[in-house]
Amino acid sequence: QVQLVESGGGLVQAGGSLRLSCVTSGRTSSFHTMGWFRQAPGKEREFVASIRLNGGTTYYADSVKGRFTISSDNAKNTVYLQMNNLKPEDTAVYYCYAEVWVRRTLMRTFWGQGTQVTVSS
Repeated sequence: QVQLVESGGGLVQAGGSLRLSCVTSGRTSSFHTMGWFRQAPGKEREFVASIRLNGGTTYYADSVKGRFTISSDNAKNTVYLQMNNLKPEDTAVYYCYAEVWVRRTLMRTFWGQGTQVTVSS
């Protein structure tokens, strides 16, 4: 069974840093893209960042460009989100996702259960 487990969230002061991890298990060889969404209280779920596992091409939401960095360690089946210069508006539950592709067709998207990030002013 495919599982995604996030970790690394916590409480940090504005200007600080956190590193989130998303460890995958099960059938992961067909994963094409992984990334992160977040959802703040009372707000819609928001795209944060994604990475192509083959080639390493990345994409970021404008709100986090220059502050967040997504990376992958394919040997460890893990994706990371390095978050620097955190702001109170970054406070949210952060969710990891993975996309399963067959050739050029997106078949499924898997989600973790989320990790809380709280940034105090």
